[in-house]
Amino acid sequence: MQSNDELIIELAQFTNDPYGFVMFNYPWGEKDSELADSAGPEPWQKDILKDLGKGLITISTAILLATTSGHGIGKSALVAWIIQWAMATFEDTKGVVTANTENQLKTKTWAELAKWHHISICKDLFRFSATKYCSADPEHAETWKIDMVPWSERNTEAFAGLHNKGKRILVIFDEGSGIPDIIWEVTEGALTDKNTQIIWAVFGNPTRNKGRFRECFEGGRFAHRWNFRRVDSREVSFTNKIQFEEWIHDYGEDSDFVRVRIKGVFPRVDAESFIPYELARAAALREVRGLPQDVVVLGVDPARFGDDPAIIYPRCGRDAVSRPVEVYPTISITDLAKKVIHAYQLYHAQFVFVDGGGVGGGLVDILRLAQVRVIEVDYGSGAEGTNLITKNVRYANKRAEIYGELRDWLEHGSIIEKIPGQEATLPDELSSATYSLNNKEAILLESKKSMRARGITFLNVSDALACTFALPIVAAAHMDIPTNKPTIAPDHNPLTIESIFA
Repeated sequence: MQSNDELIIELAQFTNDPYGFVMFNYPWGEKDSELADSAGPEPWQKDILKDLGKGLITISTAILLATTSGHGIGKSALVAWIIQWAMATFEDTKGVVTANTENQLKTKTWAELAKWHHISICKDLFRFSATKYCSADPEHAETWKIDMVPWSERNTEAFAGLHNKGKRILVIFDEGSGIPDIIWEVTEGALTDKNTQIIWAVFGNPTRNKGRFRECFEGGRFAHRWNFRRVDSREVSFTNKIQFEEWIHDYGEDSDFVRVRIKGVFPRVDAESFIPYELARAAALREVRGLPQDVVVLGVDPARFGDDPAIIYPRCGRDAVSRPVEVYPTISITDLAKKVIHAYQLYHAQFVFVDGGGVGGGLVDILRLAQVRVIEVDYGSGAEGTNLITKNVRYANKRAEIYGELRDWLEHGSIIEKIPGQEATLPDELSSATYSLNNKEAILLESKKSMRARGITFLNVSDALACTFALPIVAAAHMDIPTNKPTIAPDHNPLTIESIFA
C-alpha cells in the first residue's frame, strides 16, 4: 500500500498538469468502481484542463478561465477536479468557491466536490466539511484550504482577503451570471500578489446579456483578458438529446430558451425572466377582437398577503383588455365574493378560476354556495400537461404550467398595460419572475418569497390573469364542478347577491 509520503511525491509531478492529475487521481475504467464505464473527461473538460496547464507553464499574470454552456454538461464535476488538483499539487494553496445562490453552492457545487473527494486517491490527505476543504495536517488546516462562501453584497471580506503570496490562489465562480458585479470587482482587486499562481475560473449558463460574466466573452469589455469558450450541450456524450430536440421543437432553434439552455449562447434579452418583457409589452400594445365562439372566464387573486389588493381579471379568448380589470386594495372575502358574482353575471362568464391558497379556499366555498361555476387553482399541485401546444415541455408544478400557458398565449393575446391604481405596468409584473430547471429538467418558477425579497411586491394582477389558464376551456366544460346548494325556497334565485348575503 502506498504511503502518504510516496503519494505526495507522485502528486508533485502534476503541479502544472491538471489533466494528468485528473487521469491519475480517479479510478477511470476500473472494474467495480463508480467510473467503471468512463474512460475520462469529456473533450471540452479535457481542453480546459489542458489550457489551464499551459497557462501555468507561462504564468506571468492571473489565469482567467470563463466557460458558458448549455444545461447538464458536467461543469460541477470539472469544478471539483480543479479544486482537488489545486489543493493536491501545491502546498498551502488557498481559495474561495461561490455560486449564484447559496442553494446552488451547497446542493450542486459543494455536493459534487464531496462525491469526487470520496473516490479520490488522495482523499486521506484532505478533510471535507460543510464549509471547508482543507489539509488533514492540523498544522496546515488554516493555511491550506478552500472555503465555500455564499456571497453577500453587504459582506465582501471573504473576497477582499484573497492573498497568498508566493503560493497558489484559486477562485471559482459557479453560475457566474447570477453573481453581482460588486463581488467580481472586489475579487479582482484582491488578486494582486506577485510571484503567485492565481487561477480564477468562472462557469455558468448565459442567462443575462449584461454584467461581468457577459463581459468575459466575445464582444465584452474584459474579453481580451479571459480565456473563454462556449459548450453546446448537444456535444456532450451523456446529455439528454431527446429532451433537447423537444425544446427546439417547442421553442424554436433560435429562441432565447434554446440559446441559453442548449447552445450556451447569451440571450437577446435577459433569459432570467420566464416571460420576456418584450413579449408582454407587445401584447399590451396589440388590439385584439374577440371571436363569436369565445367565452368569458374570470381569474381571481384574493390577495392572501395582507395589504395586497384583490384582483378580478376577465378574459375572453385572446382579449384580456375590453372588460376592465378590477382592483380592490382592501376588501373582505364576503365583499369580494359579491364583486365576483356581479362580474360573473355581468359578463355571462362560463367559469371563475380562483387562486385557492390562503383565504382563497373560503372564497371558493362562498362562490359554490352561490352556484357559480368556480374552479380552485392549486399552484403547488402537479402539472397536468393538458395543453397540446406545450405537451413536450415539462413543468415542476401547476404554477409553472399555467404561466407557461400564459406565455404561449401572449404571442397572440392582448393585455392591459397600466394597472389601475398602481405605478407598475402589467408587462413589468409579468416579466418579473425568473426561472430555473429542477433535477428532473422541469421548469420551476422563482418563488413568491424570493421575489418579495428582491423588492417585487405587486404580483396579483399577473396571478389573476394566469389563473384563467389553469385548464383549457374545453376541458373545464366537461368537468363535474362541485357546488354547495343553499337551503332556500326553490323560487329564490341563488345567483342574486341579496339571496346569499342577506
